[in-house]
Amino acid sequence: MTIRSTLPVLGVILLLSSFLALTPNTISTQPNRPPNIILILIDDMGSADVGCYRGAEPRSTGDGSQLPPTPNIDRLAAEGIKFTNYYSAAPICSPSRVGLLTGNVPGKWKITSFLAERKHNRTCEQADFLDTSAPSVARQLKTAGYATAHFGKWHMGGGRDVDNAPGIRQYGFDEYASTWESPDPDPLLTSTDWIWAKSDSVKRWNRTAYFVDKTLDFLKRNPGKPSYINLWPDDVHTPWVPDEITLSEFPKGTEKPREFKAVLADLDVQIGRLLAGLKALGVDDNTLVIFTSDNGALPTFQGIRSGMFRGSKLSLYEGGIRMPFIVRYPAKTPKGKIDNQSVVSAIDLLPTFMSLSGKKAGNPQSDGENMAAVLLGKPTVRKKPLFWEYGRNNESFRYPAGRDKSPNLAMREGNWKLLINDNSTGAELYDLTADPAEKTDVASQQPKLVNDMREKLLAWRKGLARL
Repeated sequence: MTIRSTLPVLGVILLLSSFLALTPNTISTQPNRPPNIILILIDDMGSADVGCYRGAEPRSTGDGSQLPPTPNIDRLAAEGIKFTNYYSAAPICSPSRVGLLTGNVPGKWKITSFLAERKHNRTCEQADFLDTSAPSVARQLKTAGYATAHFGKWHMGGGRDVDNAPGIRQYGFDEYASTWESPDPDPLLTSTDWIWAKSDSVKRWNRTAYFVDKTLDFLKRNPGKPSYINLWPDDVHTPWVPDEITLSEFPKGTEKPREFKAVLADLDVQIGRLLAGLKALGVDDNTLVIFTSDNGALPTFQGIRSGMFRGSKLSLYEGGIRMPFIVRYPAKTPKGKIDNQSVVSAIDLLPTFMSLSGKKAGNPQSDGENMAAVLLGKPTVRKKPLFWEYGRNNESFRYPAGRDKSPNLAMREGNWKLLINDNSTGAELYDLTADPAEKTDVASQQPKLVNDMREKLLAWRKGLARL
């Protein structure tokens, strides 16, 4: 398979040429300068999609073969810290992204599921887009002197019949290039009124490369200040279209293992290109790179992509919300460290990034915790519990089949995780230290703990904003 075709767009070719002309130390370093921050958010990536998170025993994807190696993503972990207790803010796209951007649980801003047409949004009891009065990590970092950019999928408003969504700049980003599910999609990526098309100038299989090029170019053009960049590709979301041959054979893409593995392999190549580009720019040491996913995988190929965890995207079991999370910051982080202790959430990133920038976050406050020391290699015990919701009705919310369908509320406090329905039924309790796979429900053995956690979880749910 050809991993990456030649980019057909003149603008992209010029961008690549500009990047290749770079020489080391193009961007000078400054003593005590805050780090560049690149937040890589992969779309629908299960924990076992990443080689260094897989178990020792290989499992077939259903076509007689295994998942491909991911040497460049694994290199991030080998040169930084791999976390095993990181959680997204939701098991589905839009609310998980809202949690990252705002540092708040997404239900506070009336985002409960993936954003789509207005009718769907109403039946999901959610707004049509993220309110611009919400906190924004980009807006906060701008007050600390950062240049800010968003390259990739947005999905926090815009697209379909939502034509009044605020522009991405209104959330604090200086520059952006985004896909169809945004208020102002990049015309090179969206030649039609849909997510992707054969007529797009930048083809579906070249998008991640395009966003990597944009990231490196932004860093090159902003040498005088630190940069914050969302690098949010829409790989490895279905449908998978890794090359022109696949597009011809499957005009609407596929959900088959062969095409998934090709997309995953190319994603890994692009992570390698990003790392090479940081070194060529001379900013490698002082750039904090975070690699994670918005939510779990779907399809999981009989659970293989979720690794040891139960569940998938659309589920509040661990497979839907416990994600790969790798931090690489050569100037400050130890190499090859595994943090099995710290429980970190997407909602922690806003106060954490502000701390790393040297400036405290202003009001309104994040629901998360400042994990700056944790990201620099000092594990800690989490102080606040974590809460999730997914599934307010059976009309607009999709659910996984069988045992992967969870109750619609969840909470983690310490090592304990409680799942219940918002009508207080169906309580399940798991000790995640002893049972991360959530195989053994111990609710009947811990009635007092269940009742205590139930009260907190239902009170949290009651306090969320409603339409």
